[in-house]
Amino acid sequence: MRICVFCGSNDGRNGSYRESAHDFGTLLAERGIGLVYGGASIGLMGAVADAAIAAGGEVIGVIPKALADVEVAHATLGDLRVVGSMHERKALMASLSDAFVAMPGGIGTLEELFEVWTWAQLGVHNKPCAILNVDGFFDKLVDFLNMVRDENFLRSMHRNMLIVERQGEALLSAFEAYDPPKTAKWITKDGV
Repeated sequence: MRICVFCGSNDGRNGSYRESAHDFGTLLAERGIGLVYGGASIGLMGAVADAAIAAGGEVIGVIPKALADVEVAHATLGDLRVVGSMHERKALMASLSDAFVAMPGGIGTLEELFEVWTWAQLGVHNKPCAILNVDGFFDKLVDFLNMVRDENFLRSMHRNMLIVERQGEALLSAFEAYDPPKTAKWITKDGV
């Protein structure tokens, strides 16, 4: 099994973000779960990869050529794949992965999460999508998503597809129990 982790190329202000990225990378390796990530050596991306490598885990980095210098491509990865565009990056990361996790990060992290979650909603894949909500980083986003559901722009079953956990162990347990919704039609005349 491989899990794709979307996260920041910066550390953020709260030291617990980097610590959690390190802990999650270690946890994946200890569980024999491969890591697929954005290929950078800096920020939370670097922390999750370095920890997984140090714990003996499989790590695959995927980075567009244009970002290899900006995000400082991870030079010591055994498997660093340089691609031509962000679209290629996301498609390759998705094809290599069995599940997706967003950790603290910026708009790129959110865009990556929302794309794979949308694909799950549309039935493009049946892979679980999750947020590792370190120190409540995503609390306001989760509140917003619940409001979107309450306003009938998102069906409850699709909102529930996005797993939200504060601890890595709980997140992995939720992945093991994940059962994607089974529906032939994802939207009805009334929108829900």
